[in-house]
Amino acid sequence: MTAAAIVVKQLSKSFGETEVLHRIDLEIAEGAATCVIGPSGSGKSTLLRCVAFLEEANSGVIEVFGAPLGFTEDAAGRRTRLPVSKIRAVRAQLGMVFQQFNLWPHMTALGNVSEALKTVRKMPRAEAEERAMAQLRRIGLESRAGHYPSQLSGGQQQRVAIARALALEPKIMLFDEATASLDPELTGEVLAVMRSLAADGMTMVIVTHEIGFAASIGRKIAFLDKGRVLISGSPQEVFGKPRHARIDQFLDTYLDRGAAMLI
Repeated sequence: MTAAAIVVKQLSKSFGETEVLHRIDLEIAEGAATCVIGPSGSGKSTLLRCVAFLEEANSGVIEVFGAPLGFTEDAAGRRTRLPVSKIRAVRAQLGMVFQQFNLWPHMTALGNVSEALKTVRKMPRAEAEERAMAQLRRIGLESRAGHYPSQLSGGQQQRVAIARALALEPKIMLFDEATASLDPELTGEVLAVMRSLAADGMTMVIVTHEIGFAASIGRKIAFLDKGRVLISGSPQEVFGKPRHARIDQFLDTYLDRGAAMLI
């Protein structure tokens, strides 16, 4: 049985009076892709941001390779915040790619990928740029290393953002609707990079509306609806017939996003 890279236990998150996540339980297998799907507003991105500790959950715990992230919680539900040093050590194992590319406009592709290595990891410039170039080569953009974001297509910018995250050598990659702002042609080149990472055995959590992609790449599919995990399992268990009625309803609205193959 594959070990769990991330374990989410009874995770809840509210913004004011609005409960966005309700007692989420989810395991992310090591060395495989887990895809999180569901309608807009179902809590997918909030869940991913909690896993990255960009948002703090109100209750529940997250463990990354057995180490608690952010908080521990006792049997009575009392939470204890961990020291910043321990939080940083766990978070260092996570890389995240957002819907928006968030590249530095005044830096080249090489500069964007190498910057954190120089400033955060304190690497010598030559070593940082060598590692950055290796990642640009990995995503097929070595020839664009000297180009600025304004000289790159949206798909190329997102691939640079992926290379930037990979350069820090995370054990787990988190993707938050990484293709949502791209047109179909550019979406394909980003999904190809993600497929390549999956083939290399990278542990990934992918929030996506690309349903056909999720079905083909995900070892596990988690379907969120109204802040709850309605169903999770293999693609065959989630999409196979007979299906949960809510899954059928959802797929009916996504025939233009690669779900036709599932109907």
